[in-house]
Amino acid sequence: MSDIDGATTADPDEQTALLFNNSKPKVRTPLPKLQLTILLILNLCEPITGLSIYPYINQLIGELDITGGDKRKVGYYAGLIESLFFVTQAFTVLHWSRASDHIGRKPVLLIGLAGSAISMLFFGLSRSFWLLVISRCLCGLLNGNVGVMKSVMGEITDSTNRADGFAMIPVIYALGVTVAPMIGGSLSRPHERFPETFTSRFWRDYPYFLPCVVSASVSFFGFIITLILLKETVPRRSHDENGMSPPDSKPVPLRQLLTYPVLISIANYVSLAFLEINIYALIPLFMAMPTSIGGMELSPAMIGYLFGAFGAFNGIYQTLCFARIARRFGERRVMITAMSMFPIIFLLLLTMSIMLKNRGPQWIVWTLLTCMFLLMAMMDMGFGCVFIYITTSSPNKRSLGATNGLTQTTVSIVRAIGPAMTTSLFSFSVTNNLLGGYGVYVILSILSCAMLPIVTCLPPKPWEEKD
Repeated sequence: MSDIDGATTADPDEQTALLFNNSKPKVRTPLPKLQLTILLILNLCEPITGLSIYPYINQLIGELDITGGDKRKVGYYAGLIESLFFVTQAFTVLHWSRASDHIGRKPVLLIGLAGSAISMLFFGLSRSFWLLVISRCLCGLLNGNVGVMKSVMGEITDSTNRADGFAMIPVIYALGVTVAPMIGGSLSRPHERFPETFTSRFWRDYPYFLPCVVSASVSFFGFIITLILLKETVPRRSHDENGMSPPDSKPVPLRQLLTYPVLISIANYVSLAFLEINIYALIPLFMAMPTSIGGMELSPAMIGYLFGAFGAFNGIYQTLCFARIARRFGERRVMITAMSMFPIIFLLLLTMSIMLKNRGPQWIVWTLLTCMFLLMAMMDMGFGCVFIYITTSSPNKRSLGATNGLTQTTVSIVRAIGPAMTTSLFSFSVTNNLLGGYGVYVILSILSCAMLPIVTCLPPKPWEEKD
């Protein structure tokens, strides 16, 4: 049909059909199951290597007699050991990630897995403070896998299934949070727990070697399946008729990575990771310390079991809920909700500490502890969201490794600062009676509130992905 000017006008039925077709939602691409499974196993290695020492690190520091028997100073040294991995990782993770853009993801992953396994064995055989320091530094220097694994996840998914893929990362991390403390808590000092089996004097001299061996075995298993089954996701460079690579097929220089989408995504990841690592450093210390200073005075095994139960619940929650919630409400709203959990969590810790110090009802403390773990599960949804923002912020696909490397470098720095700062602040608060001994909880609550405006800078939907 034509109008009076002779222009052709589409038939109303055709217009309706076009509108209907344009509004049709995209069909979700099936996830590559084998590659995804391998990648998730590799993601499991990271928390097991990093967190398995948490249930017994305070006891180990006390046994090394560094503090002269003063339990109030344990937090200083425990925080230092916990932070060293992230300090050293911050120096190398960007280089490993940029290297993966050029030589491929697989070689870098293999180096990181081997480094994790070796360093954990070294940690278990360390019987002096400085050997512990060296082993954690070695683990961080050789391990650039965090950023590389996220790059692989971005490359094996697309815009239709990325939420489902990245939803699995917090799930696996939660599984690692479940397994790692159980490994560290239940397998430490095996000569006392299983005296009929571990009769050798070796286990008395190296009471924390067994959990380190188990943790190293997980990394070694990851090394084997990566070597045999993982496919390389970095494509070979294409060339034109003159043998030159198109500009978009090359990783961009580091300076060109510093775009607004990349920087604001990094800022949100840094805020989330900083507050999260503070929680994971503070809670075991809070649980281990005597009730006289506001702690729960729990054994390493009990701490491990509690974190194990939380990890199991968190894994189920993230698996069943994250992708649906993100699609229903959008990544930005979920991210805002996740960041809003931190002030409440720190205030719950403050309340529990006051009640424990003043001999309050134990059932209320355990109820508040349960509520805190529920809020932590909601908090962890933020990671799936921020990973999606980071992936789509990359200038091009060949720069995804560098983008994740830059992100992980900054996150490693704050994760290095976090445990040392928090555990030292805990010890300082108790030793100097700062705000009645509760200064650490008050300060972290205020800090978490101050970081909330950063999340509002994110767009309602992730950026358009570049080729």
